[in-house]
Amino acid sequence: MPKVGIIYNDVKPIAGRVAIELKEKFTAHGWDVCITTGIGGMLGYSTPESPICHTPIEGLTPPGFDSETKFAIVLGGDGTVLAASRLVAHCGIPMLTVNTGHMGFLTETYLNQLPQAVEQLMADKYEVEERAMLTVKVFRGDSIQWEALCLNEMVLHREPLTSMCHFEIAVGRHAPVDIAADGVIISTPTGSTAYSLSAGGPVVTPGVPALQLVPICPHSLASRALVFPDTEPVNIYPVNTPRLVMVVDGNGGCYVLPDDRVNVERSQYCAKFIRLQPPEFFRVLREKLGWGLPHIAKPTSVELP
Repeated sequence: MPKVGIIYNDVKPIAGRVAIELKEKFTAHGWDVCITTGIGGMLGYSTPESPICHTPIEGLTPPGFDSETKFAIVLGGDGTVLAASRLVAHCGIPMLTVNTGHMGFLTETYLNQLPQAVEQLMADKYEVEERAMLTVKVFRGDSIQWEALCLNEMVLHREPLTSMCHFEIAVGRHAPVDIAADGVIISTPTGSTAYSLSAGGPVVTPGVPALQLVPICPHSLASRALVFPDTEPVNIYPVNTPRLVMVVDGNGGCYVLPDDRVNVERSQYCAKFIRLQPPEFFRVLREKLGWGLPHIAKPTSVELP
């Protein structure tokens, strides 16, 4: 009996309704169905009173989801997709992402196209695209204080965000560099169209085996975005006396103290996205972000009434 997983955003009523409808449809066709919300993939925040918030990456997989699960259907927006990627990456489950949100940059299809998409899934008429993920760890001495899988980016900044920080950053075996900025971003190619883009970083196409370091509002003309091989681990040492705040994928994080070390590396796990047609990244850039749209020439003269 084939198995399918369904992950939905329980904050959106329509996502919950569609999840139940999908469960009934697959069950009627003889499939074993596992269903869960995306809440288990939300990272949560540690607090000064409870600084350790450590759930091992392999412990995030929901009950029933395993390597026998053929694929998972994710119902929600980009936040739900980010959460779902953490839930299923350990088992290598491909995801069909269905937009019930707004931007839906990471989603493959829409609710009105879901019936046709399900037919393609059942007929095995799809491709799987792999996206690199990051493993982010905060060490205090030799013990892990916090750990997460990351599909978009890790952001480290000061409280409040407008205060400038100093970071000592070592990329691979290269000599450490000192960066003075409001914060720093370590981004995957997938995350290059998220916070990193807003902070002035370049767009990196998904197939490029690279990461990027983007300072947020750097206090130097020399501190600019750096793209480097994703085989290079990154270690960040806060130089500031006050604590810093780390946020991963925009939905969870922890405090980072002056003696802590933040380690970021390409993960052994990846996010697998089901594509119903051959992936076309430039088309998504054009439709979602307006990249490469043709310019319309202005008229040389305007007749006034």
